[in-house]
Amino acid sequence: MLDLSRTARRLSPVVAAALCLAACRAQGQTAASTAPLTPVEATVTGGTLRGYVEDGVRIFKGAPYAQAPVGDLRWRPPQPAKPWTGVRDAQVFGPDCMQNRVGWDDTQTKLPVSEDCLTLNVWAPADAKRAPVMVWIHGGGYVMGSGSQSVFDGAALARRGVVVVTFNYRLGRFGFFAHPALDAEHPDEPKANYGYMDQIAALAWVKANIAALGGDPNRVTIFGQSAGGGSVTQLMLIPQARGLFQQAIAQSGGGRDVWPLLAADRPGKVSAEAIGVAFADKAGLKNATAADLRALPAAKLLGKLDLLNMEEATFSGPVVDGRLVTGSAVEGFAAGRQAKVPLLIGANSDELGIIPGFLKGMFAGKTIAQLGLPEDRLLAIYGGKGALNNDLPSDATFVEPAHALAGLAAKGGQPVWTYSFGYVLEAKRKDWRGTPHSGDLGFAFDTLGKLKDAPTAADQAAAKRWADAWAAFARTGDPGWARYDPASDQRMTVTNDGAALAATPDRIRALGALRDAQAR
Repeated sequence: MLDLSRTARRLSPVVAAALCLAACRAQGQTAASTAPLTPVEATVTGGTLRGYVEDGVRIFKGAPYAQAPVGDLRWRPPQPAKPWTGVRDAQVFGPDCMQNRVGWDDTQTKLPVSEDCLTLNVWAPADAKRAPVMVWIHGGGYVMGSGSQSVFDGAALARRGVVVVTFNYRLGRFGFFAHPALDAEHPDEPKANYGYMDQIAALAWVKANIAALGGDPNRVTIFGQSAGGGSVTQLMLIPQARGLFQQAIAQSGGGRDVWPLLAADRPGKVSAEAIGVAFADKAGLKNATAADLRALPAAKLLGKLDLLNMEEATFSGPVVDGRLVTGSAVEGFAAGRQAKVPLLIGANSDELGIIPGFLKGMFAGKTIAQLGLPEDRLLAIYGGKGALNNDLPSDATFVEPAHALAGLAAKGGQPVWTYSFGYVLEAKRKDWRGTPHSGDLGFAFDTLGKLKDAPTAADQAAAKRWADAWAAFARTGDPGWARYDPASDQRMTVTNDGAALAATPDRIRALGALRDAQAR
């Protein structure tokens, strides 16, 4: 699933569409297997699940980790799943959370969408007992995506001796929404960031139940990409998530995001409550009550939200609520508030570089304006307009924030490993100069065979090595290369020719220094 940063989402539809189409067409899904299924059962909180065994992997799909967030539970923290009688079928995925299907993204599932979507999926080695666990958090800009996309199939990782869990969390206005009428309810409950609350609830379910499915609840690695990677670093900062995982992997997750405050406390600050009021007004609900808002049809709440249409006047996205989210990940790591767990973090070599050449200048200009940094200083860092246009959007949105988070964590003594992933599918080497945003997903899961472009033997070998590193990190806390040291500032750099430790480019360090100085 392609997922753009807030910077990218503010582009014109022409720019964003070009970016989406280039990346999404590389990752189309193939048909699911129709092989006979061998049933298998497991008892978890709520009752007994019936999954199946396939090629040495136990698979459970669509298991509820919370009640359906509908009716009075819309815009409430997730509640524990209700027990069921008998054996519950867990051989098919549950519905995706509410989102719009878009023609330009062929990574999507064909599943129905529903507010009743808080389910998870498990892949475990058939003989697993207390195996390390990897819990995946999907991307999609907090408006799209699911844990059921074929590229996230956990079977290949499970065959490496780990238990893999994927899940859905509320998206769009169902997952991230504030309004004074809602915020006045239940004053002791957290507000606005319901999607993050779902993520915590899924992790709590894993803690309570994964032993019954072959996993070790005390050896959990969370990993995610883009919005999922950003979720990983936020979860490292959220007190309610503490103890629910022991390691973390953040792939292309950014970290310098500027999100609205729940309620603006000073002039010039954006208020998520004001954005929620603007949505209610547009929906015809002046002076709306909580009951009025909950009575809105799901289609009205969904609107036309997708990655090309973020409806920023009426959709806040994640919110600095002061309880779960207190600021950007970089701010939190700088204050030392993050969980001091082993961290593997990085980005791709050319995250946003697949924008057509004639649009690169426009995109770079918008990035400069949003950064609020002097263009002459940036030109000095990049050595010219061409390099700035090519590299600044990727660097500012994904690469430099990952470098900043790695440095802040490592300086505090936290075990950190960093990377730059730049292997390009052989079918794409005429079109791409590096790996674009989301181009690493089929490698991390070793699922290239489920994507649109048929992989070559070399592609498959690269995916095997990268998935081996992810699984090794989950099993041992070490992906197989040297820990990050801010003094030497080297990262594992993957190219078409292989992988080796290499120095972080000077421009990344200089950009980070400029941003830090601005923040002070």
